[in-house]
Amino acid sequence: MTRTDENVRYSPKSKDRYPTPSAGAAGVENVLRMLEGRWKLVILFHLFGGKVLRFSELERQTPGISQKMLIQQLRQMEADGIVRRIVYHQVPPRVEYCLTEWGQTLCPALDALLTWAENKPESTEPLPTPDGTASPPR
Repeated sequence: MTRTDENVRYSPKSKDRYPTPSAGAAGVENVLRMLEGRWKLVILFHLFGGKVLRFSELERQTPGISQKMLIQQLRQMEADGIVRRIVYHQVPPRVEYCLTEWGQTLCPALDALLTWAENKPESTEPLPTPDGTASPPR
């Protein structure tokens, strides 16, 4: 019996994308680099749904973040193509942030990650420690 992809003359994309475990690990490392940082995911959740927020609104909605850190995180995400910065040349200056179309596609992936975390089973087995002994269950 022949495979369907041979009949229609295309190969499934998932097979060629990461042909080796090291290529897959490199891909994951690149994604994590774009999302690393204490505040990036919090900022993303505030911008999901097509929201356009001013810098001061983002700062208010993210308690505990300094202006410097918010600026750094937004600039990194802008450089990665996740966030778009809109500058209005007026007095006083106004700057707004929104997700790019590509950045908005991250929403279902993060929702799936949250669902995965919520479905964590209760552990009844002791967890191994680096020295080989078993630690008490959490």
